[in-house]
Amino acid sequence: MTTPVLDIKDILAQLPHRYPFVLVDKVLELEPGKRILAQKNVTYNEPFFPGHFPIHPVMPGVLIMEALAQAAGVLSFNSMDAKPSDKSVFYFVGIDNCRFKRPVVPGDVLMLDVSIRKISRGIWMYEAKALVDGKVVAEADLMCTSREV
Repeated sequence: MTTPVLDIKDILAQLPHRYPFVLVDKVLELEPGKRILAQKNVTYNEPFFPGHFPIHPVMPGVLIMEALAQAAGVLSFNSMDAKPSDKSVFYFVGIDNCRFKRPVVPGDVLMLDVSIRKISRGIWMYEAKALVDGKVVAEADLMCTSREV
């Protein structure tokens, strides 16, 4: 078993999200300014499975994208050596080239592999892939930014 670089306590200190919307369980690899590899354990106890779908539970694609965006947020906060504050929010502002390759189901371990592609005018651009058993289940180019609230 790999020892996490960041555990759930560290993640909660870096993301404003809380249960049931924290979609990153641990960080296995982290290179500030470059890349993160995080993990989400997908269990039948997830609050979305009873409605999506009762006879064949599947993790919603938008939540896979959200999990990738949360991993990107952890990467960004570590890259800036900052933490979220009560005065700013890190918003998800865009998804390009999004593709879903196969369903994610209870029991899967979703690996979130996100790399910074570019930072321009306060917009962070990432290449993101979600994998299960080493196979890509979803991928996209993501964009996020920080804004004062």
